[in-house]
Amino acid sequence: MKKDVFDYVWTDKKRTFLGLPWSFTRYYLTETKFITRTGFLSVQEDELELYRVLDKKLVLTAGNRMVGCGTIVMNVRDVDTPVKEIKSVKKPRDVMKLLDQYIDMNRDRYRTRGRDFYGDYDHQDHDGLQDDGIND
Repeated sequence: MKKDVFDYVWTDKKRTFLGLPWSFTRYYLTETKFITRTGFLSVQEDELELYRVLDKKLVLTAGNRMVGCGTIVMNVRDVDTPVKEIKSVKKPRDVMKLLDQYIDMNRDRYRTRGRDFYGDYDHQDHDGLQDDGIND
């Protein structure tokens, strides 16, 4: 894919167990989206908005560490892909830093900081009694 189709800040391919990019899965990070493109003849693209990422995890297996690769698992508030895996990419810690930078930038842009920390409010009074919502 040409770079002029969309401006990306990072791209890589899914790697084999030898660390070689022999795959038809390609990852793109733009300023606002993360795109996974799979396939050769029949191509499928999956996009997710970066501000929807709730949590990230880095998985480094022994085989991947030997070839300098790792997998990043993102939990996303998305209907299609609630768990997004960026499998076997080179320099995964650098990719995590780049993701953090653009996720924070997009959360600030859309003012979504802190929304994932809100829980259910249980309507208790200060004296510890449950408020049933009926006015006495």
